[in-house]
Amino acid sequence: MTFIAENIISPEKAQTLDGLFYERAAMTPDKVAYVQYDRKKQQWLKTSWNEMSHLIAHWQTAMRQENMDAGDRVAILLKNSKEWVIFDQAALGLGLVTVPLYLDDRPDNIAYILEEAAVKLLVVQEQRIWKKIKDNCQKIKSLQRIVLLDVIEASLELDDERLTTLSDWLPEQEHVLHKREANSGDLASIVYTSGTTGRPKGVMLSHANILAIAHGTAENIRVLDSDTLLSFLPLSHTFERTVGYYLPVMAGCTVTFSHSIQQLANELVLHKPTILISVPRIFEQIYSKIENGLKTVPIYKRLLFRLAIRIGWNRFLLEQGRKTFCLSCFFWPIFKKLVGNKVKDKFGGQIRIAATGGAAIPFDVAKTFLSLGINVLQGYGLTETSPVVSFNKMEDNDPRSIGQALNSVSVKLGEENELLIKGPGVMMGYWNNHAATAAVIDADGWFHSGDQAHIDPETQHIYITGRIKDILIMSNGEKIPPLDIENAIVLDEWFEQALLLGEGQAYLSAVLVFNAEYWTKLAKQNQLDPFDMGNLNNKKIHQQVINHLKQVLHDFPGYAKIRKVILSVEPWTVENEMLTPTLKVKRPVVIKAFEKEIEKIYS
Repeated sequence: MTFIAENIISPEKAQTLDGLFYERAAMTPDKVAYVQYDRKKQQWLKTSWNEMSHLIAHWQTAMRQENMDAGDRVAILLKNSKEWVIFDQAALGLGLVTVPLYLDDRPDNIAYILEEAAVKLLVVQEQRIWKKIKDNCQKIKSLQRIVLLDVIEASLELDDERLTTLSDWLPEQEHVLHKREANSGDLASIVYTSGTTGRPKGVMLSHANILAIAHGTAENIRVLDSDTLLSFLPLSHTFERTVGYYLPVMAGCTVTFSHSIQQLANELVLHKPTILISVPRIFEQIYSKIENGLKTVPIYKRLLFRLAIRIGWNRFLLEQGRKTFCLSCFFWPIFKKLVGNKVKDKFGGQIRIAATGGAAIPFDVAKTFLSLGINVLQGYGLTETSPVVSFNKMEDNDPRSIGQALNSVSVKLGEENELLIKGPGVMMGYWNNHAATAAVIDADGWFHSGDQAHIDPETQHIYITGRIKDILIMSNGEKIPPLDIENAIVLDEWFEQALLLGEGQAYLSAVLVFNAEYWTKLAKQNQLDPFDMGNLNNKKIHQQVINHLKQVLHDFPGYAKIRKVILSVEPWTVENEMLTPTLKVKRPVVIKAFEKEIEKIYS
């Protein structure tokens, strides 16, 4: 096994993202690039880098027939798959600009992006998705071709003259992939941000932006050329796209595309990845299952698990150089065999790096997995920074921090301790929105993240301390960051989602979405009908919830006292517009939905 620093395709050699793929196919043509489940054959199939290059050239031939010019926009509405990569690479190789879309996004939002970016070509996963968006797409004048990937021929209706199937769109003849001459500073992709407070903005990223960050991340987390990844986060998410797609091309790693998120647990065991790119919620869910499971086992097993965590954590601190001596660590091999390996086996048993980003991972969650021998490395970034700004390293990992800035990235603190970022990953700007660009990138080229931070002067570890705009200022002047409190609440078995309230008020309250199973249990304990939603307003239930929250938040300062609650069992989803496609809570939308209830509790 060779460290990627010795095997990496440099940004200088690649020049562009399509140049990167060309170089990889030339360097290791017969190595397996992708593994994917074939529904028709009902088996997992492998595709080499050389085979991928021929497929890309074939799709490129079809794209040339659409009479598009370099710089024109094309959109991808596909699940994670080799076809996502093929379409992206075919487009980039013609100088086209790719616009990734979320499969579960609202039709009106998809239409807005297609129209705003003046997209000419759209590839869609299947008929079901097309039927969902077709009414919204009819008036988009720029859209000249729509290609359906998966088709059930018997039920296909070509109800739009622009609509065609992949088999009809692809020409019979194939071509060989060629490397083009291009400028690395050219626009490669427009990625629309989630839009928690309004319409999404199109982030313009160049080939150089993404290549630089993929390269810096590969060096930072020390990727190996023998590593394998299991891809399940949407490729439309910039974190997965840069770290889970372009970085493996740069390194020559093999990527397996998850069949479905429902099958993730089984696929981890089946494919045994060495690197997992994830978001904190996945680890939080596993952590919650472990904690809930411990409540039903004999006390000696609970004690064994807690002791394994204690000894494992001491072992972790010793390895990190934060402890000089650890007598209990001599017993770690025993606890590793009894406890640690059993949890690690749930991830396939070969996991080497579990990279997490997109949101803060609660310390207790990270500590548990690190103690059990799973290297959880927390990073930080934004779509506007391509996206990675910082990452923890295996040999210098502080799970309370977001790590240290990548070698090519500079960070400093501005007014109100705002984290400012400068480097090769900072976006070109927002598409057709100069005012928004000027609002976040100052005259000296520093990107204003909106996050408050602390930078340790000795270790250079960065710690996010809050969000400038996401602060509740109470009537007594108390400033409360809601995120940590909300994270603590959703880790509890009672609740699925939480939103803290108290802006301009004398006390805190919260909107809480019950875990449906636990609501049924609690209602029956109180001899109430769980299917009567009116019982969510029962005073006795409310008092029980408030008392329970005191226990959940007992480690927080005195200000974290929730006096009133609004209860619900209907989850906040992308479909009901409460969440962004990247699963961030749209605070203004949730507040609007519960406007009457909020007015009542504060009246």
